[in-house]
Amino acid sequence: MHEIDKPNDHGLMHLIHNKNLTVPLPFAREIFLFDTYIAGTSHIEGLEELYAYLMVGNLLNFYREPDNPYDAQAIMIKNADGVKLGYIPKADNIIFSRLMDAGKLLFGKISSKSMNGNWVKIKIDIFLKD
Repeated sequence: MHEIDKPNDHGLMHLIHNKNLTVPLPFAREIFLFDTYIAGTSHIEGLEELYAYLMVGNLLNFYREPDNPYDAQAIMIKNADGVKLGYIPKADNIIFSRLMDAGKLLFGKISSKSMNGNWVKIKIDIFLKD
């Protein structure tokens, strides 16, 4: 019997059939693109209560809103629980909206946060999943 076919062998066959094996995709990586802030936080009700749960490093999901009446390149930002936090600033979103429209996966991570009176300022880093 070949070494690879032995029962209870923890060699190659064990690796192939191990359900807990996580194999990274070749060349898959997170590419840092830009740092900015979340716009429109003052228009989000209840964000002050959510502030305590927002942590540096939290993942943020981006959603294109091409039908947004204020900005055709709008990109809405939600936290991992699906709560809307605001938008990528209009001045920064043209390239990111084009990338997303072309099928690229963009996401963000909180880099810092602060309370300025009733205004929540959230700085973020934007990444491309390649």
